[in-house]
Amino acid sequence: MRNPFVHDVGGVLSADIAVPDHERELAFYSKILTTGDAPLWRDDLMNNLGTPIIGLGVRTPEYSILPLQWMPHFQVADVAASAQSAIDMGGKELMHGKDDNGQSQWAVLVDQVGAAFGVIPVVPGEPDNAQQDERGGCISWLSLTVPDALSSRDFYQGVVGWKARSIETEDSEGHGARFEMQIDNETAAAEIRQSRSQQNGIPSVWLIHLPVDDLSESLRLAGEGGGEIIKEFAEYAVVRDPVGVYLALQAG
Repeated sequence: MRNPFVHDVGGVLSADIAVPDHERELAFYSKILTTGDAPLWRDDLMNNLGTPIIGLGVRTPEYSILPLQWMPHFQVADVAASAQSAIDMGGKELMHGKDDNGQSQWAVLVDQVGAAFGVIPVVPGEPDNAQQDERGGCISWLSLTVPDALSSRDFYQGVVGWKARSIETEDSEGHGARFEMQIDNETAAAEIRQSRSQQNGIPSVWLIHLPVDDLSESLRLAGEGGGEIIKEFAEYAVVRDPVGVYLALQAG
């Protein structure tokens, strides 16, 4: 079962990014996410249930060190230990927030191939069953395409605490090894794919998959608003926004 939003190690909390040309970017996402007769998102980028799932910030000098990527936030058992594991396994630490007692609160990390992500402590809470029954915008899936899926699999198992399950590949999509990254034996949060071609057009960044009510209209508006449709798959399309940020859109 695919469900990134679990209050446990490996669960996803949200994703954010700091962008240049913020007003243009906000207008772009406000249009492409709010399509259809029953939009899943509001034009302030909260979902239609009023939950802040994604955050689009201004790229101030404070955030200039961060790569221009959507960065998902993964819940981990120990932020400091995860940050050190990332460094030990060939990644980097870009930012590390600590409280007044020196205890780690969050960190922004980059893996061996340059994909950025955040780590935070496990967020306590119980699933809101009433909200789950409603149709709202969310990060429905995460995918990462890399030159060496085995190496990335090992990295995220060590840093985030995911388990990995090998899944069959689909040759039509041009990928080799493929792993479903699991929170537990029943719940998966993401997948890591190995690209068979360096010219696949999809960089090695975490793609957040955002559902929309009218995918065709969202893709039309993406092109009209200065974005570009990079590749269309059976279930989703990869889009590059006006400032060069990649994400995936799919039918909600």
